[in-house]
Amino acid sequence: MIPIFDGLSEVADRYDGFIVDLWGVLHDGARAFPAAVDCLQALRARHKAVLILSNAPRRAAEVAARNAEIGIPSDLPTAVMSSGEDAWRHLANRPDPWYAALGRRCYHLGPPRDQGMREGIDYDFVATPAEADFVLATGAWGPDDTVEDYAGLLGKVRRRNLPMVCANPDLEVIRGGVREICGGAIAAAYEALGGEVRYHGKPHPPIYETCFALMDGVARGRVAAIGDALRTDIAGANAVGIDGIFIAGGLQADQLGIDERGYPDPGRLAALCAHEGFTPALALPVLRW
Repeated sequence: MIPIFDGLSEVADRYDGFIVDLWGVLHDGARAFPAAVDCLQALRARHKAVLILSNAPRRAAEVAARNAEIGIPSDLPTAVMSSGEDAWRHLANRPDPWYAALGRRCYHLGPPRDQGMREGIDYDFVATPAEADFVLATGAWGPDDTVEDYAGLLGKVRRRNLPMVCANPDLEVIRGGVREICGGAIAAAYEALGGEVRYHGKPHPPIYETCFALMDGVARGRVAAIGDALRTDIAGANAVGIDGIFIAGGLQADQLGIDERGYPDPGRLAALCAHEGFTPALALPVLRW
């Protein structure tokens, strides 16, 4: 069985640094969770490194600014990193042969709020896949969209065999209590058609290497990753050999038989982890001190 603790204070001394998920752990898309903010303040008071790592398809500075708007002070984390920042850097610098071969004409599949991903990079953004060399997928156009809504578009992209850059590997997110699909769900549908996708963000190891470099010399063995999604947060921790701390009351709460105290059913938690193939070192009901 996976150990379940009431708060992070019970295990915080095991670690010197924390890589903390954002959506579902620190906020719900509309407001910060006060207990989670208090927890980060307690960690910083104990001189722990706290890095926020989000699969948001936006630049890190935009993520930090939005955090401040909804109640997470910008000076609270040691640093902020995002899947969007990682994708933007790769588009800007073309650091490997895959990116060098992309071409210049980009079809951006995503909502207007992700327009910051276009700024400061030398590409021609085109109106249709027929004009494009590749696709940048940041998310769904609308909050009520389903993956099936993109079947026709993805068919056109596949017929042209366009590579896709996915700046948000998440399949879904809960915004103000309502589930919405993310860029990762659209990218997975494209892969199912045989399309080629390059992902940025959790659970892919390269973004963790960037995080370790931002944590000011904290030993990797003394870092834990905190998140509410087994497929991304815990899988990423497992992939780079650090402890994962699973927040049971987040994205996957409805699968866990949460009781009146907010605790997951231990048997259902173990079964879900076994089914998905990713195992946290421990679990918390929510992120709190």
